[in-house]
Amino acid sequence: MNKVSGSAAEAVADIPDGATLAVGGFGLSGIPDVLIDALYEQGAAGLEVVSNNCGVDGRGLGILLAARRIARVTGSYVGENKEFARQYLSGELEVELTPQGTLAERLRAGGAGIPAFYTPAGVGTQVAEGGLPWRYAPGGTSRPEAGGGSVAVASPAKETRDFSGRTYLLEHGITTDFALVRAWRGDRHGNLVFRRAAANFNPLAAMAGRVTVAEVEELVEPGELAPDDVHLPGIYVQRIVELTPGQAADKRIEKRTVSN
Repeated sequence: MNKVSGSAAEAVADIPDGATLAVGGFGLSGIPDVLIDALYEQGAAGLEVVSNNCGVDGRGLGILLAARRIARVTGSYVGENKEFARQYLSGELEVELTPQGTLAERLRAGGAGIPAFYTPAGVGTQVAEGGLPWRYAPGGTSRPEAGGGSVAVASPAKETRDFSGRTYLLEHGITTDFALVRAWRGDRHGNLVFRRAAANFNPLAAMAGRVTVAEVEELVEPGELAPDDVHLPGIYVQRIVELTPGQAADKRIEKRTVSN
Protein backbone atom coordinates (compact mmCIF):
# COMPACT_ATOMS: atom_id res chain seq x y z
CA MET A 1 0.00 0.00 0.00
CA ASN A 2 3.00 2.32 0.29
CA LYS A 3 2.99 3.93 -3.16
CA VAL A 4 5.78 6.46 -2.56
CA SER A 5 8.55 6.41 -5.15
CA GLY A 6 12.12 7.26 -4.27
CA SER A 7 12.31 10.05 -6.84
CA ALA A 8 10.53 11.56 -9.81
CA ALA A 9 13.09 9.89 -12.08
CA GLU A 10 12.22 6.50 -10.62
CA ALA A 11 8.49 7.15 -10.97
CA VAL A 12 8.65 7.84 -14.73
CA ALA A 13 11.50 5.48 -15.62
CA ASP A 14 9.28 2.90 -17.36
CA ILE A 15 7.33 5.30 -19.59
CA PRO A 16 8.26 4.06 -23.09
CA ASP A 17 8.51 5.75 -26.46
CA GLY A 18 5.07 6.13 -28.02
CA ALA A 19 3.20 6.00 -24.70
CA THR A 20 -0.15 7.75 -24.28
CA LEU A 21 -0.10 10.24 -21.44
CA ALA A 22 -2.84 12.19 -19.62
CA VAL A 23 -1.44 15.30 -17.93
CA GLY A 24 -3.24 17.50 -15.41
CA GLY A 25 -3.17 21.27 -15.19
CA PHE A 26 -4.79 24.29 -16.76
CA GLY A 27 -2.41 26.87 -18.18
CA LEU A 28 0.35 26.81 -15.57
CA SER A 29 -2.00 26.08 -12.66
CA GLY A 30 -1.51 22.63 -11.20
CA ILE A 31 0.86 21.29 -13.84
CA PRO A 32 3.12 18.41 -12.70
CA ASP A 33 6.34 20.31 -13.44
CA VAL A 34 8.69 17.98 -11.59
CA LEU A 35 7.39 14.85 -13.29
CA ILE A 36 7.48 16.50 -16.71
CA ASP A 37 11.09 17.57 -16.13
CA ALA A 38 11.97 14.02 -15.05
CA LEU A 39 10.34 12.63 -18.19
CA TYR A 40 12.36 15.07 -20.28
CA GLU A 41 15.55 13.80 -18.66
CA GLN A 42 14.39 10.20 -19.12
CA GLY A 43 14.18 10.66 -22.88
CA ALA A 44 10.87 9.05 -23.93
CA ALA A 45 9.76 10.28 -27.37
CA GLY A 46 6.83 9.91 -29.75
CA LEU A 47 4.45 10.61 -26.90
CA GLU A 48 0.70 11.04 -27.42
CA VAL A 49 -0.48 13.58 -24.86
CA VAL A 50 -3.98 14.31 -23.59
CA SER A 51 -4.10 17.60 -21.69
CA ASN A 52 -6.19 20.76 -21.63
CA ASN A 53 -3.24 22.64 -23.12
CA CYS A 54 0.38 21.91 -23.97
CA GLY A 55 2.11 24.20 -21.50
CA VAL A 56 3.81 27.38 -22.62
CA ASP A 57 7.13 27.99 -24.31
CA GLY A 58 9.81 26.75 -21.92
CA ARG A 59 7.47 25.48 -19.19
CA GLY A 60 5.44 22.35 -18.52
CA LEU A 61 4.68 20.23 -21.57
CA GLY A 62 6.23 23.00 -23.67
CA ILE A 63 9.61 21.56 -22.66
CA LEU A 64 8.81 18.17 -24.19
CA LEU A 65 7.25 19.84 -27.21
CA ALA A 66 10.34 21.95 -27.93
CA ALA A 67 12.47 18.80 -27.75
CA ARG A 68 10.22 17.18 -30.44
CA ARG A 69 9.21 14.44 -28.03
CA ILE A 70 5.44 14.84 -28.50
CA ALA A 71 3.87 13.38 -31.65
CA ARG A 72 0.19 14.00 -30.93
CA VAL A 73 -1.89 16.22 -28.65
CA THR A 74 -5.55 15.95 -27.68
CA GLY A 75 -6.51 19.21 -26.00
CA SER A 76 -8.91 22.11 -25.89
CA TYR A 77 -6.70 25.21 -25.82
CA VAL A 78 -3.39 25.93 -27.54
CA GLY A 79 -3.14 29.72 -27.63
CA GLU A 80 -0.16 30.35 -25.34
CA ASN A 81 2.53 28.31 -27.08
CA LYS A 82 4.22 29.63 -30.21
CA GLU A 83 6.24 26.47 -30.77
CA PHE A 84 3.04 24.44 -30.62
CA ALA A 85 1.51 26.58 -33.36
CA ARG A 86 4.67 26.36 -35.47
CA GLN A 87 4.86 22.56 -35.27
CA TYR A 88 1.16 22.12 -36.01
CA LEU A 89 1.08 24.49 -38.97
CA SER A 90 4.25 22.98 -40.44
CA GLY A 91 2.89 19.44 -40.32
CA GLU A 92 5.17 18.21 -37.53
CA LEU A 93 2.49 17.70 -34.87
CA GLU A 94 -0.93 16.03 -34.90
CA VAL A 95 -3.57 17.93 -32.92
CA GLU A 96 -7.10 16.88 -31.98
CA LEU A 97 -8.97 19.91 -30.65
CA THR A 98 -11.89 19.02 -28.40
CA PRO A 99 -14.44 21.23 -26.60
CA GLN A 100 -13.19 21.73 -23.05
CA GLY A 101 -16.18 20.20 -21.28
CA THR A 102 -16.14 17.28 -23.68
CA LEU A 103 -12.45 16.67 -22.97
CA ALA A 104 -13.13 16.68 -19.24
CA GLU A 105 -15.97 14.19 -19.61
CA ARG A 106 -13.98 11.96 -21.97
CA LEU A 107 -11.28 11.62 -19.31
CA ARG A 108 -13.80 11.05 -16.52
CA ALA A 109 -15.73 8.52 -18.60
CA GLY A 110 -12.59 6.60 -19.45
CA GLY A 111 -11.62 6.45 -15.80
CA ALA A 112 -15.11 5.29 -14.83
CA GLY A 113 -15.11 2.51 -17.44
CA ILE A 114 -17.66 4.22 -19.69
CA PRO A 115 -16.65 3.66 -23.33
CA ALA A 116 -18.70 6.47 -24.89
CA PHE A 117 -21.42 9.04 -24.24
CA TYR A 118 -23.63 11.51 -26.10
CA THR A 119 -23.25 15.29 -25.76
CA PRO A 120 -24.77 18.33 -27.50
CA ALA A 121 -21.39 20.12 -27.58
CA GLY A 122 -20.15 20.41 -31.15
CA VAL A 123 -23.43 19.59 -32.90
CA GLY A 124 -23.72 21.56 -36.14
CA THR A 125 -19.98 22.24 -36.35
CA GLN A 126 -16.97 20.51 -37.87
CA VAL A 127 -16.48 18.74 -34.55
CA ALA A 128 -19.51 16.65 -35.56
CA GLU A 129 -19.22 16.85 -39.34
CA GLY A 130 -15.51 16.02 -39.53
CA GLY A 131 -12.85 17.55 -41.73
CA LEU A 132 -10.91 19.44 -39.07
CA PRO A 133 -7.18 19.25 -39.88
CA TRP A 134 -5.56 17.03 -37.28
CA ARG A 135 -2.25 17.03 -39.10
CA TYR A 136 -1.00 18.92 -42.13
CA ALA A 137 1.23 17.34 -44.75
CA PRO A 138 4.97 18.08 -44.47
CA GLY A 139 5.49 21.73 -45.21
CA GLY A 140 2.14 22.57 -43.63
CA THR A 141 0.48 25.90 -44.17
CA SER A 142 1.03 29.41 -42.96
CA ARG A 143 -2.57 30.48 -43.66
CA PRO A 144 -5.01 27.84 -42.34
CA GLU A 145 -7.69 30.47 -41.98
CA ALA A 146 -7.60 30.93 -45.77
CA GLY A 147 -7.96 27.22 -46.45
CA GLY A 148 -4.36 26.82 -47.62
CA GLY A 149 -2.17 23.80 -46.97
CA SER A 150 -2.57 20.10 -47.62
CA VAL A 151 -4.30 18.14 -44.85
CA ALA A 152 -2.71 14.75 -44.18
CA VAL A 153 -5.09 13.63 -41.42
CA ALA A 154 -8.59 15.06 -40.91
CA SER A 155 -11.07 14.45 -38.13
CA PRO A 156 -13.77 11.88 -38.89
CA ALA A 157 -17.49 12.57 -38.77
CA LYS A 158 -19.09 11.62 -35.47
CA GLU A 159 -22.22 9.55 -34.97
CA THR A 160 -25.27 11.61 -34.01
CA ARG A 161 -28.55 10.65 -32.41
CA ASP A 162 -31.70 12.50 -31.36
CA PHE A 163 -33.01 12.38 -27.79
CA SER A 164 -36.27 14.15 -26.91
CA GLY A 165 -36.09 16.21 -30.08
CA ARG A 166 -32.48 17.36 -29.63
CA THR A 167 -29.41 16.17 -31.52
CA TYR A 168 -26.38 14.81 -29.70
CA LEU A 169 -23.08 13.43 -30.94
CA LEU A 170 -21.15 10.42 -29.74
CA GLU A 171 -17.82 10.96 -27.98
CA HIS A 172 -15.49 8.22 -26.78
CA GLY A 173 -14.00 7.94 -23.30
CA ILE A 174 -10.24 8.36 -23.00
CA THR A 175 -7.82 6.03 -21.24
CA THR A 176 -4.05 6.40 -21.38
CA ASP A 177 -1.03 4.29 -20.54
CA PHE A 178 0.16 6.78 -17.90
CA ALA A 179 -1.06 9.93 -16.19
CA LEU A 180 0.98 12.70 -14.54
CA VAL A 181 -0.76 14.93 -12.01
CA ARG A 182 -0.01 17.37 -9.19
CA ALA A 183 -1.81 17.50 -5.85
CA TRP A 184 -1.59 19.68 -2.75
CA ARG A 185 -1.65 16.88 -0.21
CA GLY A 186 -1.48 13.13 -0.50
CA ASP A 187 -0.91 10.10 1.69
CA ARG A 188 1.13 6.97 1.13
CA HIS A 189 -1.95 5.10 -0.06
CA GLY A 190 -2.41 7.56 -2.95
CA ASN A 191 -5.41 9.51 -1.63
CA LEU A 192 -5.15 13.07 -2.99
CA VAL A 193 -6.39 16.54 -2.14
CA PHE A 194 -6.18 19.34 -4.72
CA ARG A 195 -6.07 23.02 -3.78
CA ARG A 196 -8.28 25.65 -5.39
CA ALA A 197 -7.74 26.17 -9.15
CA ALA A 198 -5.15 23.38 -9.28
CA ALA A 199 -8.01 20.89 -9.09
CA ASN A 200 -8.88 21.67 -12.76
CA PHE A 201 -8.05 18.63 -14.94
CA ASN A 202 -5.88 16.80 -12.38
CA PRO A 203 -8.50 14.42 -10.91
CA LEU A 204 -9.83 13.60 -14.37
CA ALA A 205 -6.39 12.92 -15.85
CA ALA A 206 -5.57 10.74 -12.85
CA MET A 207 -8.71 8.68 -13.42
CA ALA A 208 -7.87 8.09 -17.08
CA GLY A 209 -4.34 6.76 -16.59
CA ARG A 210 -3.74 3.03 -16.24
CA VAL A 211 -0.64 3.97 -14.22
CA THR A 212 -1.04 7.33 -12.49
CA VAL A 213 1.91 9.18 -10.98
CA ALA A 214 1.16 12.07 -8.62
CA GLU A 215 3.60 14.66 -7.32
CA VAL A 216 2.41 16.04 -4.00
CA GLU A 217 3.40 19.23 -2.21
CA GLU A 218 2.79 17.69 1.20
CA LEU A 219 2.97 13.98 2.01
CA VAL A 220 1.06 12.77 5.07
CA GLU A 221 0.52 9.44 6.73
CA PRO A 222 -2.59 7.32 6.07
CA GLY A 223 -5.43 8.46 8.29
CA GLU A 224 -4.34 12.10 8.42
CA LEU A 225 -6.65 13.07 5.57
CA ALA A 226 -10.28 13.25 6.58
CA PRO A 227 -12.32 11.03 4.23
CA ASP A 228 -14.61 13.93 3.35
CA ASP A 229 -11.58 16.00 2.28
CA VAL A 230 -10.25 13.48 -0.25
CA HIS A 231 -10.87 14.58 -3.83
CA LEU A 232 -9.43 11.48 -5.51
CA PRO A 233 -9.27 8.06 -3.81
CA GLY A 234 -6.02 6.14 -3.90
CA ILE A 235 -7.47 3.41 -6.11
CA TYR A 236 -6.70 5.69 -9.07
CA VAL A 237 -3.07 6.39 -8.06
CA GLN A 238 -0.18 3.95 -8.37
CA ARG A 239 2.84 6.13 -7.57
CA ILE A 240 3.46 9.14 -5.31
CA VAL A 241 6.40 11.55 -5.50
CA GLU A 242 6.98 13.88 -2.54
CA LEU A 243 8.19 17.34 -3.60
CA THR A 244 10.84 19.30 -1.78
CA PRO A 245 9.75 22.63 -0.24
CA GLY A 246 11.49 24.45 -3.10
CA GLN A 247 9.74 22.37 -5.75
CA ALA A 248 6.38 22.85 -4.05
CA ALA A 249 6.84 26.61 -3.93
CA ASP A 250 7.95 26.96 -7.56
CA LYS A 251 4.69 28.07 -9.15
CA ARG A 252 4.86 30.35 -12.17
CA ILE A 253 2.17 32.88 -13.06
CA GLU A 254 1.12 32.66 -16.70
CA LYS A 255 -0.20 36.22 -16.99
CA ARG A 256 0.72 38.58 -14.19
CA THR A 257 -1.68 41.48 -13.70
CA VAL A 258 -0.80 44.30 -11.35
CA SER A 259 -2.42 47.61 -10.45
CA ASN A 260 -0.93 50.90 -9.33
